[in-house]
Amino acid sequence: MRVLVVEDCRRLAELLAEGLWDQGIAADVAYDGTEAADKLGVNSYDVVVLDRTLPGIPGDTLCQMVSSSSQRSMVLMLSGAASPAERVDGLRRGADDYLVKPFHFPELVMRVRALARRQPRALPKLLRAGGVELDSLYRTVTRYGQRLELRAKELAVLEALMAASPGYLSAEQLLEKVWDENADPFTKTVAVTIGRLRRKLGEPPVIETAIGVGYRVVGKTPGEPS
Repeated sequence: MRVLVVEDCRRLAELLAEGLWDQGIAADVAYDGTEAADKLGVNSYDVVVLDRTLPGIPGDTLCQMVSSSSQRSMVLMLSGAASPAERVDGLRRGADDYLVKPFHFPELVMRVRALARRQPRALPKLLRAGGVELDSLYRTVTRYGQRLELRAKELAVLEALMAASPGYLSAEQLLEKVWDENADPFTKTVAVTIGRLRRKLGEPPVIETAIGVGYRVVGKTPGEPS
């Protein structure tokens, strides 16, 4: 999952992005509406966390732009205005959900995940391949019925590979889907994460590497019954 956080308070924007990153969610940041519009024109996002009061392009205008785009992202609108009329107005402008400041971060994460599940190109709830079952809603992974304890990024990499199965994803594609726009394209982070994931998944191997091509999960296609 990839999220764009649009918030003019830099400290809050960075805290939200860091918190989402810790949850295994790739998060980019824009500090005004104009920068957000530029990033939306280049990148594809599952969810946009959008502050309603923005310099540059106003939040309401940006919301309408996102909701009418052919590359539709789900919008979680943030605002300090708590009246029912304000919330209704935000939803009328194309927001898919509305969260009043101040809020608890776990609630924001829950709402982001829920919106991603409603996204037209959302993944099926259960992904299965090679004896592995990944529940994309509850963020759990089992292999042959045994629960595996994965780090947030390990789970996100596995989810991306299972969603792409039987196709390959390159290291660059995994960086884009699981990390963020600031990730170093020459980093070995992907290879290191894949290595840890392989060890935790055990035998027989689930992840296949093709030199010069990328990685893929060996097994059934996403959502296919065991």
